[in-house]
Amino acid sequence: MRRRLLALVCVSASLLSGCGLISQDDGGERRTVTVWLMKDSASQDFLRRFTEEFERENPDLDLDIRIQSWTGIGDKVQTALKADGTDGPDVIEVGNTQVPQYAEGGRLQDLTLESMRDWGIRDWLPGLAEPGQWMSQQFGIPWYAANRVVIYRKDLFEQAGVTEPPRTREEWLTVSEKLDSGGDQGIYLAGQDWYTLSGFIWDEGGELATQEGGTWTGALDSEAALRGMDFYRELQALGDGPLDADEEHPPQAGVFAKGQVAQIVAVPGLARSIVRENPELEGRLGFFPVPGKKAGKPGAVFTGGSDLVVPKNTDEREGALAVVEALVGTKWNTDLARTMNYVPNKKSLAKAVAGEEGVAAMAAGAAQGRATPGTPRWGAVEADNPIKEYMTKVLTGQDAGSEARKASDRITELLDLDAR
Repeated sequence: MRRRLLALVCVSASLLSGCGLISQDDGGERRTVTVWLMKDSASQDFLRRFTEEFERENPDLDLDIRIQSWTGIGDKVQTALKADGTDGPDVIEVGNTQVPQYAEGGRLQDLTLESMRDWGIRDWLPGLAEPGQWMSQQFGIPWYAANRVVIYRKDLFEQAGVTEPPRTREEWLTVSEKLDSGGDQGIYLAGQDWYTLSGFIWDEGGELATQEGGTWTGALDSEAALRGMDFYRELQALGDGPLDADEEHPPQAGVFAKGQVAQIVAVPGLARSIVRENPELEGRLGFFPVPGKKAGKPGAVFTGGSDLVVPKNTDEREGALAVVEALVGTKWNTDLARTMNYVPNKKSLAKAVAGEEGVAAMAAGAAQGRATPGTPRWGAVEADNPIKEYMTKVLTGQDAGSEARKASDRITELLDLDAR
C-alpha cells in the first residue's frame, strides 16, 4: 500500500484504517514504504529486528517488506519501474551489476547527492559502488558484498611443508606446484571460470571491455588482458580441472569434497557444502584472499552482491530514503554482515567481520573488488559468453592473441546498443 488520494471519505476510525490511513495520537497520517528484498539475502530474524527498530524510530512510517525470487526478477522489476507507481515498490534490492539496465531510460531516482553528503560514497567497496553508477550518476547504493577467496586444505599444506598461505601470485604458483603431486591436485580450476580470469586481467591493468565516446569495445586482446590469461593458464595447469567447462560443471564443491584437491577459488560459504559432503574435512579447511602481484595487496576479484535502488515513480521518496539510509548505515550493515557472513559495504567496516576466517579473507579481497562493465548490454555478453570459448581454446593450445581478438570482436557486437 502507498500513500494516495482517497476516493471516498471514511466516517469512522475503523473505516479510516481500512482506507489506507492509520491515525496517530497527533492526528497525522502514517505512510507505508514497500520494500522488495531478495530471498535469502537477509534472515527473518534480521528483518524482524530491523522493522521493529525502524518503525519505532520513524513513527510515521510502516514497512511492508516483500520477499522476491531471483528467477524472473528482471522482468518483474522492469514492469514495476514502468507502472504508475500505485502499489509498487519504493525500495528494491537488485544485483550490483543489474543497476545500469534499470537506470537506463530514467526510471530510477538519482541518489548522487545523498551518496556524497550522507552515505559515505568515498568509503564504499568499488565492486558495489561502480556498477551502481549510470551516466556518472549514482543510482545503486551498496548494501552487501560477496567475492571469491581461496579455500584450501590446511592438512595438505602442512604435509607439503607449506607453513603459511602464499602472499603473491608467484608464491601461489610455487605452492600450487608443490601441492600438485602424489595423486593430489595442487588446485582445481575449471577451464571456463571467467570470473576468476577477470580478476587476473584487472590485476594486470586490463579490462573485459572499454568505453570511448559512448561505444563499448571488447578488450581481451590487450597486452594486459593477455598477461592475465597467461597467468590463468599457468595456474590451471597445476590441477585437473576440465578445459571445456565452468566451475559448476561439475560443481567444484563436490570435486573438492572427494579429498584429493588442495585448493579451489570460491566464495567462503562453499566450505559448508564441502563439509556436508565430506564430514572428515571438518576443521581442515582454511581461507586466504586471492593473492595479488605484490605482497600486502590482495588480487583483484569480481565482487558480487546487492545494491538498493529507489524507483523514479515512487510517491514515498522521503520514506524510501529513510529505509536506504538505515540499511546501508553502519549499525544495520554490520549487523547484516555478521548475521549472513557477508562483506559490509564500506572498506572501513571490514573489522566488523574480522573474527570469521573465511569472511575476513573475503573482506580483504573485496577492497580490490571490481564488477563487470557498466553497460545495460552486459547481460547479453554473459548469455552468449565468448569469454568461455576463448579460454578453452587458449588452454587447448590455440594462439591466445588471435583467439582474444575473435572474442573481443564478439563482445563488441554484443555490446552494440543499436543491436537490440
